[in-house]
Amino acid sequence: MAHDDDSQALDRAYQPSPGLGVAVSDPVQNPGLPPHRERMTDKDPRAEKAAVRTVYTLFYLSLAGSIWAVAAYMLFPIESGALIDIRQNNLFIGLGIALALLALGIGAIHWSKALMSDKEHIEHRHPTRGRDSTREAAIKAFADANEESGFGRRTMIRNSLFAALVASIIPGVTLFRGLAPHSTAENPEAGDPVALLKQTMWDKGMRLVRDPDGTPIRAADVTLGSAFHVIPEELANLSHHDGYLEEKAKAIVLMMRLRPEQLIESEERKDWSYDGIVAYSKVCTHVGCPVALYEQQTHHLLCPCHQSQFDVTDHAKVIFGPAARPLPQLPITVDDEGYLIARSDFTEPVGPSFWERH
Repeated sequence: MAHDDDSQALDRAYQPSPGLGVAVSDPVQNPGLPPHRERMTDKDPRAEKAAVRTVYTLFYLSLAGSIWAVAAYMLFPIESGALIDIRQNNLFIGLGIALALLALGIGAIHWSKALMSDKEHIEHRHPTRGRDSTREAAIKAFADANEESGFGRRTMIRNSLFAALVASIIPGVTLFRGLAPHSTAENPEAGDPVALLKQTMWDKGMRLVRDPDGTPIRAADVTLGSAFHVIPEELANLSHHDGYLEEKAKAIVLMMRLRPEQLIESEERKDWSYDGIVAYSKVCTHVGCPVALYEQQTHHLLCPCHQSQFDVTDHAKVIFGPAARPLPQLPITVDDEGYLIARSDFTEPVGPSFWERH
């Protein structure tokens, strides 16, 4: 009782600021709430039972849609690459997911409209003071909401809702499997990202050509401070259907020329450059963005995505940013005609450092 008196005293002591409010002689009267109209489910037990059946039927229909989406993923594979297979895969998986989400939404709306309490009430504003009575009122509000919605006692609705919600996630998880390539008997490494990134189109004796016109590059044409976007010569023979973009994304190179005395080269990499010309993978070792910004005064490469910086003079080691390792270097030399060629492929996987953790 003493606690209630203290609470009332606090409420009386609190006076809200009038602000810029203006008192008028004929204020608008509060019209109050309209009289409550009972629904058929409030008056007829048979209508209530029918509404309950409708709700959990919709939830189970949502569950069936989720299961169908997973089944359609397996029944209509897209590994063949045929357009009709891709269309059927998208159509039937999409229909399953649409049915799952639509039935779940309609069921939830029908539950709230037909079965949950629809009595309107006014919630008066009060000072935000944390009191025991406030906490007890909050607990009571949850208990009342549970009672009015029937969540605790309508087990068929509750269980079917849980099943539909859990099942609605499964199609999305299943679709992630389709993002990765699949290994086959002919190509057992197709589904291994480490193997895919460890080898590129570069090979011994392959010429370095300009991107995108494919013009071979003479060492004599590479001036001090210049930067060339380079691709393998054989890449021009690939079509987009044969994986042109995928191979280019792995083999793309940025080539620069410095003074030979500016290069800090380890003993095993002394012959990886030619007369100050060095070539590094253009794929950032952080998350795979293109490292395309070269600052010729500092000889730094910058990734514009997350600002990782690499020192071209010292094996493209990381000097700033989130990248975890240097850019892979492509060993180069020249052929008998003076054109730049690769000595070999990259000696380490290109791309994000994640693929090395295997």
